[in-house]
Amino acid sequence: MISRQQKTALIYAVPCLLMATAFFAGLFAEGWNWTASDFATAAALLFGAAFFINLAAVSQKPFFMKLMICLSVILVLVLIWIELAVGIFGSPFAGN
Repeated sequence: MISRQQKTALIYAVPCLLMATAFFAGLFAEGWNWTASDFATAAALLFGAAFFINLAAVSQKPFFMKLMICLSVILVLVLIWIELAVGIFGSPFAGN
């Protein structure tokens, strides 16, 4: 059985690994042009999602409810990420 601290560490390790991957991709991949504000935005989105997923994971809710909350958080994260990247909704924050 995984302890609460191990769950939390695993949940926050995912955004850390994704941010490290993006950093090293920026060093070695041609055409990867992230600025400091891009990294800050990605970190806020990823760690914010990890925070809400962690809240759901350690709650006393039934497993199915935890799963639905986590899937909802991931769906919102993906939709915001896509909107910022290419602009599927046409907001003023949309990428080009």
